[in-house]
Amino acid sequence: MFEAEVPEEDIKTALKSLKEKYTQDSFSFEITHSGGGYQFLTKPAYQASISILLKQQSKKRLSTSALETISIIAYKQPITKSEMEQIRGVNCDYSVQKLLEKGLIEIKGKADTIGKPLLYGTSEMFMEYFGINDIKELPTPKDFAREGDVIGDEGEKEIED
Repeated sequence: MFEAEVPEEDIKTALKSLKEKYTQDSFSFEITHSGGGYQFLTKPAYQASISILLKQQSKKRLSTSALETISIIAYKQPITKSEMEQIRGVNCDYSVQKLLEKGLIEIKGKADTIGKPLLYGTSEMFMEYFGINDIKELPTPKDFAREGDVIGDEGEKEIED
């Protein structure tokens, strides 16, 4: 490896120059800030064509149970498997194992409770997979709220017996 010091400002200038270069229409990819770093990614306009050319999906999809499990982990981390199972109401062994294998979650330590169960949290790969730079970028419950989703609206009348 090179042992030279490169000023941070020089890196930022070079990165800005490269990002501008690859925004031109003659390139099918661009530089994107994701997962705390930078990547060359296919521009959305070319993604379908490239997927057809390669005859494969750009990302393997997660099963519904894996998505439910990783959502719980992302919002409640660090969390034990028994806490996940309490929230989901079903065994999470298989989903946790698959998420560990894919590198989307990792063991963050052990809980200070009886039996010292493992604590799980999201990994850097999780950030990259979902295209976020910080866990704070996850949507909040209010982002999903719709009008009329409130119990006990003033417009409702009680039924008299």
